[in-house]
Amino acid sequence: MPDALAEPADATASDPPRPNAVVPVLAFAGIVVSLMQTLVIPIVPELPKLLDAPASDTAWAVTATLLAAAVATPVVGRLGDMFGKRRMLLVSVILLVTGSVLCALSESLVPMIVGRAVQGLSAAVVPLGISIMRDELPPERLAGSTALMSASLGVGGALGLPTAALIADHFDWHVLFWSSAAMGTVALALVLLFVPESAVRSGGRFDVVGGLGMATGLVCLLLAISKGADWGWSSGLTLGLFAVAVLVLLAWGRFELRTSEPLVDLRATARRQVLVTNLASVAIGFAMFAMSLVLPQLLQMPEQTGYGLGRSLLTAGLVMAPSGLVMMAFAPVSAAVSRAKGPKVTLMIGALVVAAGYGLNIVLMSQVWHLVVVSCVIGAGIGFTYGAMPALIMGAVDLSETAAANSLNTLMRSIGTSVASAIAGVVLSQMTISLGGYELPSEGGFKAVMGLGAGAALLAFAVASFIPRRRPLSPAEAAPQAAKAPAAAS
Repeated sequence: MPDALAEPADATASDPPRPNAVVPVLAFAGIVVSLMQTLVIPIVPELPKLLDAPASDTAWAVTATLLAAAVATPVVGRLGDMFGKRRMLLVSVILLVTGSVLCALSESLVPMIVGRAVQGLSAAVVPLGISIMRDELPPERLAGSTALMSASLGVGGALGLPTAALIADHFDWHVLFWSSAAMGTVALALVLLFVPESAVRSGGRFDVVGGLGMATGLVCLLLAISKGADWGWSSGLTLGLFAVAVLVLLAWGRFELRTSEPLVDLRATARRQVLVTNLASVAIGFAMFAMSLVLPQLLQMPEQTGYGLGRSLLTAGLVMAPSGLVMMAFAPVSAAVSRAKGPKVTLMIGALVVAAGYGLNIVLMSQVWHLVVVSCVIGAGIGFTYGAMPALIMGAVDLSETAAANSLNTLMRSIGTSVASAIAGVVLSQMTISLGGYELPSEGGFKAVMGLGAGAALLAFAVASFIPRRRPLSPAEAAPQAAKAPAAAS
């Protein structure tokens, strides 16, 4: 991988960066994109009626976004390193607006699925934003800013559910997507006005074969995980997709090791600090999403079950919302701990806090305030971990690989959330009670998923312990040293 080259800056790049504007603008863009992912949740049960299609088909409105995001995140990250991170950030936000408008205009299934897939292509905004910060911000601002940007992924998800539920309850469902398009347009304008284009670009030739190989392998893998419960885990289609995913990704890895300009530098990814952080990220993604699966269902479960709280979707969203604010509040705390003790320690602390939150949930689940407390504790832990992971990644990769490395880390978290959804779905469908002729998840099923969430967080703690003992460079420390590379190359 060639060192970053300082290409001639365009007019935008010549303007001095304004940290007080750049950070909130990028964080806002990250929140807008993560809001998009939860926007459709309140209307999922109504989609068969709204789109005049079977529920098995309307489920693709969610699956299409997942698959598109998985493919786009590493590809767009690499393109950002090569041709300009701000440029690809703008492309991503434009795709978000375009997909939102397509959904807002849709009255049938196919346009909705296409629109949701186009929305999913915007998922690289958060890793691109982190990488722009590394290029543009002064060292003393970098650690806290990247922690905030990383946390925006969880913040938007937590705030999106009550916002979407409120809109769905009082307006036509198309307003959900018009709102997304409007927020995306605002984000686009703010990025154009306040975010500079970095002159740090690697250039080179895009690895088309690597991109197609990774896309094929990821789509097969995530499709099997997300649809396995519907198709049957032992069905030929599910097992065939898993087999194809393994074979394609192995062949892709072999190709990437042999090509001179790979989509993903597997040798850099195999560095102990990067590899272990990515493995921990899978477990953290699982732990974070388990909360999103359990708490809303507990809140909406009928009171006749003896453990359900019988609340509306809007109330469930409002209970989850404080966790997003807690994530944001703990971003600077995470950065401070990373500066003092190193991001490895921050990651391990966060994992323990998440595990403690699930342990608390097992014994406190009978009142609404119990679940507010639990979501805030888990949110605090996620805030710690999400702040530490970019610092660990950027402390171990070259400046020219920042966007691609952060995008891959984001992808690892997404794989964790997909696995959590699949496993939780199996557990809750197997551990049920009968009420009024309907099969509902049992209290034991919910507690089992909470236990899995705690176990995933403890696994992340154990995995993170293998990160090198030496205090890793924080982004603030790494940036000045990495910046010497272009000067040396010239």
